[in-house]
Amino acid sequence: MNIRNSLLVLALANAAASGAMAQDHSGMDHSKMDHSTMAPSKAEESKVDQSKMDHSTMDHSTMDHSKMEMADPSREPIPAVTDADRRAAFPEVHAHHRHGTDTFGSVLVDRLEMDDDDGYAMEAEGWVGGDIRKLLITTELHGDKHGLEEGAVDVLYSQGVRAWWDVVAGARHEFPSDRSRTWLAAGVRGFAPYKFEVSAMGYAGNGGRLMLNLEGEYETLLTNRAILQWRGEANLRSKAEPEQLLGTGLTAASLGARLRYEVRREFAPYVGLQFERSFGNTRDRRAAAGEKTSDVSFVAGVRFWF
Repeated sequence: MNIRNSLLVLALANAAASGAMAQDHSGMDHSKMDHSTMAPSKAEESKVDQSKMDHSTMDHSTMDHSKMEMADPSREPIPAVTDADRRAAFPEVHAHHRHGTDTFGSVLVDRLEMDDDDGYAMEAEGWVGGDIRKLLITTELHGDKHGLEEGAVDVLYSQGVRAWWDVVAGARHEFPSDRSRTWLAAGVRGFAPYKFEVSAMGYAGNGGRLMLNLEGEYETLLTNRAILQWRGEANLRSKAEPEQLLGTGLTAASLGARLRYEVRREFAPYVGLQFERSFGNTRDRRAAAGEKTSDVSFVAGVRFWF
């Protein structure tokens, strides 16, 4: 056999082998084939380009993911909390502080002033106690160039009942000696809405005498240190006291405005105007005695606290 015939035989053999490999698998029943044993090698897996695979046609609804465990062998289980852990996290507190038990004190001289008619007035209060309970002492003096006209001291126990409000009770003593009198006192003090400082005090004296004192203050902040204080007061009595030219009902009322400048928070000089007027039987008695029934005066003074 010559060389040409040999090459022809080899070509026919290769063609037959290629035809056998290119068989039609469309007729094969793949449902009976066990693909679980068909595992591609790592070399074959590395050659598969999964970026071109279309997963949108895969039905994931029939897949059971509950049996798929993504275990992390490096993660340790969280130990149970023990009593020792709880004691370490929440140690016992010894000498626990209770709010309102500390003792403080303060003195405020709200008014120390003179007017253009040589009169003077002082209103002050001091307290000692805690946030809830206090001993409160207030005093008010009025006089002129001839001496002290009237004065009073209230000694009160103050009990906080809610934020910004206190209930007070105690006694009041009026002087000088020719007007000396003692009253039982009770009332309420605090801040009304919009920061109105109010006080309503009731007094009961001998002989069935009753007296009611109402006060209100409001401060307008003009600058950080310039403050305009508005102040009003009214007094009512149940029985007349002719020796003091006092009648029943509304006896007197006053309204004032004082502009102060706080040189320091603890010290502030001020100037202002004060209007006073008598009413009812008190007005008639004062007019009959030649006393003023109304008055407008210019005042100057100082306010301080410590």
